Amino acid sequence: METKRRNLCILYLFPLLLFLKITTLCTSLPLSTSSRYIVDESGKRVKLACVNWASTLDPMLPEGIHKKPIEVLAGKIIEAGFNCVRLTWSTFMYTRSDYSTLTVYQTLNKFQLTEAIEGITRNNPNLLDKSVVEVHRALVDELGNKGAMVVLDNHVSFPKWCCGWDDGNGFFGDQFFDPNEWIQGLVTVARAYKDHPAVIGMSLRNELRGNRQNTKDWYRFMAEGAKAVHTESPRFLVIISGLSYDSELGFLNSRPLSVGNLDNKLVYEAHWYAFGTSLDEWTSQTNTRCSKVIDSFMTKVFFVTQDNGGGAFPLFLSEFGIDQRGTNEVENRYVNCLLATIATFDIDWALWAFQGSYILREGVANMEEFYGVMDVNWDGFRNPEFLSRLEILRHVNQDPVATGPIRSKLFHPTSGRCVVVKGENVVLDDCEIATLWATQIVNARIAISLPGTSLSLTMNGDGAKVVVSSESTSMWMHASASRLHLATDDARGGYLCLDRGPASEIVTRKCLCMDDQLSDYSSCSDNPQVQWFSFVSIDVGTH
Repeated sequence: METKRRNLCILYLFPLLLFLKITTLCTSLPLSTSSRYIVDESGKRVKLACVNWASTLDPMLPEGIHKKPIEVLAGKIIEAGFNCVRLTWSTFMYTRSDYSTLTVYQTLNKFQLTEAIEGITRNNPNLLDKSVVEVHRALVDELGNKGAMVVLDNHVSFPKWCCGWDDGNGFFGDQFFDPNEWIQGLVTVARAYKDHPAVIGMSLRNELRGNRQNTKDWYRFMAEGAKAVHTESPRFLVIISGLSYDSELGFLNSRPLSVGNLDNKLVYEAHWYAFGTSLDEWTSQTNTRCSKVIDSFMTKVFFVTQDNGGGAFPLFLSEFGIDQRGTNEVENRYVNCLLATIATFDIDWALWAFQGSYILREGVANMEEFYGVMDVNWDGFRNPEFLSRLEILRHVNQDPVATGPIRSKLFHPTSGRCVVVKGENVVLDDCEIATLWATQIVNARIAISLPGTSLSLTMNGDGAKVVVSSESTSMWMHASASRLHLATDDARGGYLCLDRGPASEIVTRKCLCMDDQLSDYSSCSDNPQVQWFSFVSIDVGTH
């Protein structure tokens, strides 16, 4: 079968930064996999930096179309710095005619959503008489016009808010989740979009869960679904989730999925939220809690990127997010841990969520989404500062075809900024202009230097600014359970850690929440995250 090809070029404009930044991404499609990376036809890395856009609640419409024209909404995706959308769809919308043939007016009138009808009449009048399937297609068209890639995510079968443990949508055999109908829906959507230039892949199912979940059915039906999509649209990436709300793939360690790598199209996905962890754990044992969640992430899902005999695959972190009002301290601390991990391992990702509100969610019209990029009225971004913290996550830092030496950026997840040498000063600034460091391990310590020079990162004492010096004796080490502190000897038998100073300069101070031997306190009232720095390996543009 002849495969359609295209070049996707995206122009990013970031008005949320202090200056206008212009970045151009050109991608040769279709995409494939090369070990743990997603690549274009030339073998060059393509990093997914996505946002989730819900289209699977009761009315089966993309959220926000009653607030703004779809071309404006699609433009906001690019303006916010995302290069793709994980766009949700429900099985019934494509398998049952009493769902698929509903027009926008009919589906909204069914729920007596008069204000939404009036909003669409004002903002997208041409959509009012289209079917819900046609509106989904119209949005994909507009995203493609704006240069965004699209991943089609089968979120639920019966359209409703997701995801309850026993909501009937959770696992094969549940009330609304007939495996045969699910495969029928996958094939229908793959056929409908297989020639659409914006669509790069399909996610087979969101957040498998519930009392029925088991690995026997997972292996059977996920293999059937993957083969069905790949047969219908061989150019698509096929993205597969695990169990327990997309948090568990560990069973693949003992038995791989029986589809190989689907001709270099197979990608695994995972979700990572702060749900289920307590405020006390995060506020009194921040370093230890971060260490535990990273270890769990590595053990349960990230291992798929390593070749342990069954091949290595890309991992798509297809959902993470926080209450962007900044009022949830558990999530505020969790997200710093998560950002450091995504940056360190250069993971493809999708933020939950784009929508600032819902047409109808759980019986409530116009319910606000506090995790949303957009504000409740869809006029602007809810939290531009949080979007700016994602900058280094958007970068392609590692590429399988790169030939440059491996260098490192020093990333400060709390601010989203990186360490930059500016003349005699060492400061936090835009990661786009971050200093590239050479690192060398000597006797379990790390020398951090400027490549091709005799200058090294040097501490000057407690509270003093860090400098780069040719007379440095500073050797650094990872400290705390989180391994996100960088400590060095203070020449008095103790240690000092890198820290952010009052004007974004880098200083060294007593290591927070650790004793003089760098052991973590069992409980600590300070927030040590201001001292967190992670090495981000770079092999792109390091010549």
